[in-house]
Amino acid sequence: MNNSAPCVILVEPQLAENVGMTARAMMNCGLSELRLVNPRENHLSDKAISASSNAEEILYNAKVFTSTEEALANLQWVVATTARHRDQTKTVLGAENAAKLMAEKIKAGMFCGIMFGPERCGLNNKDVCLADAIVNIPLNPKHCSLNLSQAVLLVGYEFYKTQTECKKDEFVTNNTTPATKEKIFKFCSFLEGLVADCGNFKDDEKREKLVINLRNVFTRNQLTEQELNTLYGIINHIRKN
Repeated sequence: MNNSAPCVILVEPQLAENVGMTARAMMNCGLSELRLVNPRENHLSDKAISASSNAEEILYNAKVFTSTEEALANLQWVVATTARHRDQTKTVLGAENAAKLMAEKIKAGMFCGIMFGPERCGLNNKDVCLADAIVNIPLNPKHCSLNLSQAVLLVGYEFYKTQTECKKDEFVTNNTTPATKEKIFKFCSFLEGLVADCGNFKDDEKREKLVINLRNVFTRNQLTEQELNTLYGIINHIRKN
């Protein structure tokens, strides 16, 4: 049993392709252990394998159980995912907080699991009462149902974020470099010179505002040298024609 990540428990999944897509979602999020409680269809069928999209390793290693109690027996902390209100005394967590709490428990050596119900109706109350807490994903109240694999992906991704450093935003320039302010200002002056006798630019009262607006267009977008050269080329082509 893997104690570096929670296992995923699917209770009475109905469609083999949904089990396959769940395996794919799990692989996306670094989850590897899948437990199935009374699956209606064969989780190793061609439909399931195809839907897993190269995550069939999870399907081959999946364990099948005849009851939810049996599937949860050796776990120490389990959350049940459900979109519906349950008249039970349970802590209800958002997916992000549930993932953080689960990561802490796993780090402390506990074995954890995330439980999902059948596609048609979700977990029943008898299954929910076996969990330590409920995970609720707030969505559009007019349509809050999720495909099984979508639900696994959402919750799984929140756990994955606790295990990896978030990639910082970066400005990718490929084979060019950001233009210096001097070059951008020079281009703006070039453009302003071309339109100096056009429309409102001839009006001294309006010209200052127009110049500011024009410069904002080019200074706020972090233009590269390649892009400036492209703009010069386009403008010169238009002038010749």
